[in-house]
Amino acid sequence: MSKLTGLQEAVTRLDAVWADAGDVVGLSREQLIAANDALGLVQRRLDAVLVDVAAGIAHESRAELGAGSLAKEQGFRSAAQLLATTQGISSGDASRLIRVGEATAPRTDLLGARLPARYPLVRRALGSGSIGVAAAGLIVALLERCRVVAGMEAIALAERLLTDRAAGLSLDAVRKLIVRAEAWLDPDGVEPKEDEKRAKRSLTISERGGMVHLNAVLDAESAAPVIAAIRGYVAATFAARKDAPDAGAADADRRTVPMIQADALAVFCGHVLGCESRVPLAGATVIVRMTLEDLVSGCGSATIDGMDQPVGAGAARRMAAGGGVIPWVLGGDSEILDWGREKRLFTRAQRLALVERDGGCAMCGLPPEMTKAHHIAWWKRDHGPTDLTNGVLLCETCHHRIHDNGWEIRVEGTGVAGRVWFIPPRYVDPARTPRLGGRARYDYAA
Repeated sequence: MSKLTGLQEAVTRLDAVWADAGDVVGLSREQLIAANDALGLVQRRLDAVLVDVAAGIAHESRAELGAGSLAKEQGFRSAAQLLATTQGISSGDASRLIRVGEATAPRTDLLGARLPARYPLVRRALGSGSIGVAAAGLIVALLERCRVVAGMEAIALAERLLTDRAAGLSLDAVRKLIVRAEAWLDPDGVEPKEDEKRAKRSLTISERGGMVHLNAVLDAESAAPVIAAIRGYVAATFAARKDAPDAGAADADRRTVPMIQADALAVFCGHVLGCESRVPLAGATVIVRMTLEDLVSGCGSATIDGMDQPVGAGAARRMAAGGGVIPWVLGGDSEILDWGREKRLFTRAQRLALVERDGGCAMCGLPPEMTKAHHIAWWKRDHGPTDLTNGVLLCETCHHRIHDNGWEIRVEGTGVAGRVWFIPPRYVDPARTPRLGGRARYDYAA
C-alpha cells in the first residue's frame, strides 16, 4: 500500500465518523474518541507523505544545482525555507521534515540501481501510521548520533526496538525511551556529557518587584535529592490535606503545587539553619539503579528513579556513598519480597521493589513519591496476599479510575522483572486489548 493510499484510507475512516453528525457538537462520546483516533492516524500518515515530499524538494534544491535549485527558482534561499513558508511551520520543523525524509527515502547507487532507505523500519513505521514525524525525528537523530560508536549491528537492533516501542507512546514517553536507548548505545558517552552538564550547574538569586527570584539549573546528580525531597514534601502535604477533618473550612489548606514546592524549600532551609524541627516527607528516597556488571566494571550507566536523565557509573558510586541514597543493584541479593497473608501493608523492601518494577504510578507515570502500593486482589474482599505479584504502585487519581471505571490489572512474571498490564473495560475498548504499564513502557532493553 502506497503512502498516499494509506492517507486516503485514514481520511475515509475520519469521514465515516462524521457521516451522521453535522459538526463536532453533534458527536457522542464514542464518536469523539473515534474521531480523535482517526485524526491521529490522518496526521501520522500525512507526516509520512510530507517527509517524502520534503526529501524530494531537498534533493532538487541541493547546492550543486546552483541557480537551477528548485528552492531558488521559487524565490527561497533553501529547501527548509521553502517548506517553512509554504507549510506555515518553523524552520526547525522544516529541517526535521527534510532530515527524516532523507533518512527514510529510497536511495540509488552510482549506477542508478535502487537501494533501500538508510532506516527502512522507520520508513515502514511512518507509512503505517504507527509513529509520526516528531517521533521519527527523535529516533533518526539518535541513530545518526550513535551510528559510528555503536556499529551497524547495534544500530539495526536499536531501529527495530525503537520503532516497535514508540508506537502508541506520547512524544514525552518517546523522549524517555530515546534517553535510555542512547545510554545503551553509547555508554562511554554518558560520563563526558555528565561532566559538561555539571560544569553548567548554577543557582542565581535576584529581587524584582518585591519578590525574590531563584533560578536553578542542576545536573541529574545534584538534582536527584532536591527533587526527591520536594516531591516527598508535596506528597505529605496532600496526604495531610486529605485527612483533614474539615476540608471546606475557611482556613483549609488550598495552596497550589508550586506554592507548596516554594514552602518546601523554605522549610528545608529553615530546618538546616535551626536543626530543631522534623521535616515531613512522604517516601522521599533517592534510588539509583544499575546492573551488577556495570557496578563491578565501573562502566555503563545508571538511572535515578523519578528522573529521565541517566548518570554514569562514577556518579552512581558517588551518590551511593552519600546519605539518603539507596543503590539498587539488579542481580544482587535483596530482602524477602513476598509475605503472603502474614502482613496487610506492603513493607519498605516491597515498596522499593515495586518502584523498581513500576517506576512510579504504573498507569500514568507520576514519580514514586506521589504513589501508594495497592493490592490488585483486595486484601479484605478477595483475600489477596501482600506479594509483589499482587501489588501495584498507583497515584490517587489512577487508583480511583481503576476502581470506578472497571479497569483490570494483571502482573506478568515475578519479582522486579514482572510486567504490569492494564485491561480497559469494554466501553473503552470492545476487544479489551491489554495496555503495558509501569517502567516497561519506557525501558530500552536490547
